[in-house]
Parts: sequence; structure tokens; C-alpha cells
Amino acid sequence: MRSWITDAQNTWCPGCGNFSIQHALKAVLDDLADEGHPPETFVLVSGIGCHAKIADYMNMNTFYSIHGRGTAAAAGIKLARPDLTVISCAGDGDAYAEGLDHLIFGAKRNTDITVIVHDNRVYGLTTGQYTPTSKMGFPGRSTPAGVRESPINPLEVMLASGATFVARGYTRQMDHLKSILKAAILHRGFSFVDVLQICATYNNLTDYYNERIYLLDGNDTGDFDAAFRTAREWDYSSDAPIALGIFYRQEAPSDIWGPPGTVSAEQRREEIGRILQEKI
Repeated sequence: MRSWITDAQNTWCPGCGNFSIQHALKAVLDDLADEGHPPETFVLVSGIGCHAKIADYMNMNTFYSIHGRGTAAAAGIKLARPDLTVISCAGDGDAYAEGLDHLIFGAKRNTDITVIVHDNRVYGLTTGQYTPTSKMGFPGRSTPAGVRESPINPLEVMLASGATFVARGYTRQMDHLKSILKAAILHRGFSFVDVLQICATYNNLTDYYNERIYLLDGNDTGDFDAAFRTAREWDYSSDAPIALGIFYRQEAPSDIWGPPGTVSAEQRREEIGRILQEKI
């Protein structure tokens, strides 16, 4: 059996939710490999932040992108190699602040990639600043008197942007999280999973989540309006029930830009050479 975990020294804090996401992903990749998906056909892209170290800790094709550009890098890899299964792990600051435009355009284009957001609702690597999903009043390092902005609801943003697979998981519901991640990776089109996790050091929300989460059961995942209503039950700041599961799933044309044309590698080299000659 393939070992998906590398020997690299792990520097995540004890109790970090990243461990759960890593092992859920490992279990899904094991399943998919057993079902005939060669391990070398998977690519994992990460951004910048605590989550991004997963690129070092997973024994597979990985790519470290710059901050917020994980979705764009993943889309580029998929465009160049449509035969690969591309997974992008991102943090909440990474995806919802620096990378929000790339996330929206990935959804708009229904790019055939999977985006998994490690949403601990704080910048952990830089010691505790607030992010776009931090709750109102969160006393971060940059906002000691408390955040005065309402958080964004990433599920609403993704539904409004055209994502064809929208889900939310939680790191203390491992079997449920595995089932969501597997469905997301197998979905053809842009799949988005917001994974609620704690930051054990700067934002430990274990009790808060445990008291409020519930699993969606029997919802019609093809009903966009129902998905939107469910997504709006909890606004990432209130004390409302927090739904977990697949909110929305739809089959739609993907990769609308298609592969990069029919220009051969030789023609491409000649054209690049011509452009360079003009600039010399």
C-alpha cells in the first residue's frame, strides 16, 4: 500500500484541524487508488499559511503557489494537463481575502478542480489576525478591540458565483468529511468544500461547533434555492445551527476555455523565439 504521508517533520500545533483534513484526504486518495485512479494522476496545490505545509506532508505531486493563487495555479495545471485530477488546498485568509477573485472565476468557469478550504477563521501562521470569516467581535492580533465587520459567507459567494458543487465539512466529523471530499474530487466541474476546523492556538471553536453542527439528510442537492436558504441559516457569526454536507451539486459544461489550442510544441517554440527576437 502506498504511504501518502511523507517523513517531513510536521510543525502543525497539537490538536490542529489540519491533521484531520490531511488524513481524510489520505483515506480518500487510498480509496480512489484502489478504484483504479493511479496515484501519479493526482496533483495537490497549496497556497501560503499553516494549511500550505500539507504540500510537504503529502507523498504525491504537489505545488506550492503564492498567497491566494492556489485556485489559479490549479486551474492552470488542469488546463495544461486535463488528464490530471487537481486538488487545491487553501486557508480562509488565503482563499477568501487574497485569493477571492481567483476563487470566483474558478467557479464562474466551472473549472474542473476541487478547492478545499481549511477554514479556521484566523491567520494562524502570522499569529492570530482576523480573516474574512472571523466572527463579528473577534479580538485578533490586529483588532484587539474586536472585529467590526460582518464575516462573509463563503457558501453564499460560491453559489452566487456558479460553483456546481458546494459543501461544508467539519474536522471532528471525519467519516462525513471523507465522504464529502470523495464526492467533491469525483465531481466533474468546480467543486468547493469549506472545512470548519479549529486553530488550537488562536481560535479554538471546538465547543462552539460541537453544540451547533448538524448533518444534512435527504436534502435535494439539485435545488439551488434550497441550497441558498440552507447556506444562509448560519452567517459565520450568529449562534444559529450549522449545516454540514453537500448543499448543491449540478452537472454542467466545464473547462469552457478548453485546452490551449492546436498549436504544436514546435510552432509554440518558433512563436516564442520570434517574440523574443523582436524584443532584443
